[in-house]
Amino acid sequence: MVHNQETAAAGLSRTQFDALVLLEQSEARLSQRELASAMNRSLGTINRTIVSLTEMGLVSKGRITHAGMDALEPYRVKRAVFIAAGFGTRLVPVTLNTPKPLVRVNGKRIIDTLLDAVLAAGIKDIVIVRGYLAEQFDQLLYKYPMIRFIENPAYNETNNISSAMCARYLLSSAYVFEADLLVSNPAIIQKYQYRSNFLGIWAERTDDWCFVVRNGIIESQQVGGLNCYQEVGISYWSEMDGAKLAEHIKQAYELPGGKERFWDQVPFVVFPNEYAVEIRVCTPEDVVEIDTYNELKALDKSYDV
Repeated sequence: MVHNQETAAAGLSRTQFDALVLLEQSEARLSQRELASAMNRSLGTINRTIVSLTEMGLVSKGRITHAGMDALEPYRVKRAVFIAAGFGTRLVPVTLNTPKPLVRVNGKRIIDTLLDAVLAAGIKDIVIVRGYLAEQFDQLLYKYPMIRFIENPAYNETNNISSAMCARYLLSSAYVFEADLLVSNPAIIQKYQYRSNFLGIWAERTDDWCFVVRNGIIESQQVGGLNCYQEVGISYWSEMDGAKLAEHIKQAYELPGGKERFWDQVPFVVFPNEYAVEIRVCTPEDVVEIDTYNELKALDKSYDV
């Protein structure tokens, strides 16, 4: 139901959307065979898609038109929200004096890898929810003057759902990032998104937070599992789902024990029947979460002292 409502509202099928995005990204004209290969669709499907897009005036002679660009606009990501208020306990002693997102790995702050990817995707509305050693985030303004900060005064008393509470009205058509992810492949952050999704890495076995997925849709969230997708703290929320999240986060926060929840449990555990969120597959080569000091030392030998 959610999928159909979003498709009807914006007017493009998934295949039409994927084709337009590829044409928008490509400087050179792409053949139908190249589109079929890139989209993992049959040549016949691509042929019918290009014919339909041409009839709609969205494509002309294999190139996206101004009307095609306008058709993509409802899918444009409007904002990036960073959850960055926490202490980073497992990265002690480095985080005793530095918030985890500002820790440098091989000379570059962790959060810079995310911010650079966001800006490369043309997203300029950037919000960081901060708490622990909040004033240190001001240093980001020298390189990223467009950043807005939201203060989370409850960061030390609750789980990260309190950060989501502070930014809950900014989640529509927005990425939500855990701010301690080291991104190696900026292309995982994209200018357009078709529907709400969460990044995940396929795992035959994991002890970490993971998703059980059926037909491309996240069915449940759990700690540890077999043949599942390890959760990566990068998600996108459509305009409709973001508006629902604003209300559901507040409701979950006010439930008994709600302040101890992680924000992403709201759509998958507290209100699981209200959302149909896609899994967006990535790899360990694309992005990594540095959980422990030993993992940090493995990535940057300067900490191995």
